[in-house]
Amino acid sequence: MSVTALEPLGRAALDADQLTDLVRAVTGDPQAVPVSTRAEPFPYPIGTPTTAALTRVLGTARLADGATAEWCCFVKQLQSARHWALIELIPEQFREELVRNIPWRLELAVHSSDIATLLPDGLRLPTAYRIDEYDDDRATLWMEHVVQEPGIWGLERFGRAAFLLGRLSARRRPHLVTPLVPRPDVETPGIGLRQYVFGRVMVNALPALASPETWRHPLLAAAVCNTGDHRLRDDLLELGEQLPGVLDALDALPQCYQHGDASPQNLLVPLGSPDEFVVIDWGFDCPQAVGFDLGQLLVGLAHAGELSPTALPAVHKVILEAFTEGLAVEGMQVSLEQVRYGYLGSLLARATFTALPLENLGAPATESDAVLFENRVLLTRALVDLTKQLT
Repeated sequence: MSVTALEPLGRAALDADQLTDLVRAVTGDPQAVPVSTRAEPFPYPIGTPTTAALTRVLGTARLADGATAEWCCFVKQLQSARHWALIELIPEQFREELVRNIPWRLELAVHSSDIATLLPDGLRLPTAYRIDEYDDDRATLWMEHVVQEPGIWGLERFGRAAFLLGRLSARRRPHLVTPLVPRPDVETPGIGLRQYVFGRVMVNALPALASPETWRHPLLAAAVCNTGDHRLRDDLLELGEQLPGVLDALDALPQCYQHGDASPQNLLVPLGSPDEFVVIDWGFDCPQAVGFDLGQLLVGLAHAGELSPTALPAVHKVILEAFTEGLAVEGMQVSLEQVRYGYLGSLLARATFTALPLENLGAPATESDAVLFENRVLLTRALVDLTKQLT
């Protein structure tokens, strides 16, 4: 059959033999033959410099028994941050550091490592069908397309996810495992979060939040007025002053290699398996304070507008207790207060100062922008109130 349908993938496109091998891997039929193929962009916003494209490749195949079956796989094209289309927005003196600090090969390393043997029952990796690496710091990962359970996450699912993440964290303590992508200083506690805070928070977010001009912008001013939260700026700046001390305290806590970006969007619930999570999009790959993963678990759906900020206090209570229980099951004895500090301190550093979509302030305002800003003001207030517990 023709493989021209894969031309949108560029250099990642497969030839006829490679496509046949892929279809046989996806269908599990060693005699399957592709009949039709198409590629379509995956409708999900790309938020990282190391992801070049997300594509769904699907079609039909004739199986060994003569039946026709549908097949589908997910294609993720990866790249060094040096190839990022927006690299010019980074001040020149910081670009090489950005490129050096983001481990763009992390997902490839996950699938070529033994990490699957460390995942507790209830967590699994998606099946990787093929990995193509190129000689210019780019690669393509062809993997299982996970059809997800419909519906929203309830407290029980949040709790189960946190419990399993706690078990995984305990199994990946620094004396038990090593980094998936070795690089200078990667084993230094908290180094990944510090790099993030310097590049995203100290250089960009906090100066913008300190500027009165930011808060006078009609979008943000209206959102603050409509919510009545006129103390938000002062509260954020007060927390910003505490951030260096919080980072020091995080580094002194028990450390774990964790998932690194454990938002619900990266814990896929397969259709028909509501108690299982398929784990994708790992991050950081360095020791972080115990509880680090809970921040993204808490904020992910609210940040995407799929969970009301008013639900966060209830989610917070459930995931904190469940994560601590998961650690204990694996024999890692830490106090609830240590987990709380590791979780909330990391949440403060990673999410609280960047929840307002200030990057949208330069574009023409729309009605949807007004709704977004009001929701994000409410989200930022919820995060501020939670992270105030640190003091």
